[in-house]
Amino acid sequence: QVQLVESGGGLVQAGDSLGLSCAPSGGTFSHYAMGWFRQAPGKEREFVAAISRKGGITYYASSVKGRFTISRDNAKNTVYLQMNRLKPEDTAVYYCAATRNTAQSMGVIGNEVDYWGKGTLVTVSS
Repeated sequence: QVQLVESGGGLVQAGDSLGLSCAPSGGTFSHYAMGWFRQAPGKEREFVAAISRKGGITYYASSVKGRFTISRDNAKNTVYLQMNRLKPEDTAVYYCAATRNTAQSMGVIGNEVDYWGKGTLVTVSS
């Protein structure tokens, strides 16, 4: 059983940057493609970004491409989401996710998620 714990959420102003991290436990980190999703108030959870097991392939939602960067450090068993030029519409609970399938399967061509974190709140004020 893999447990995912996110950290780094908070309140920032529009235009600011914020970094999230996720540290899985209970499994072999490098066996999983990792991703980030978010859920804004009153909306469905949506895909944000995903990264392959070795970190060489990444995918982004069009709404965050060019502003957000997903990365991972397999030696530290941690996946990151660096968020730049934040907008009020980025306000959401951000969830870390893991899949035994491919990164592409997480939100590009499917919704293959085996494990979810509990989420961390990011609030962007205007």
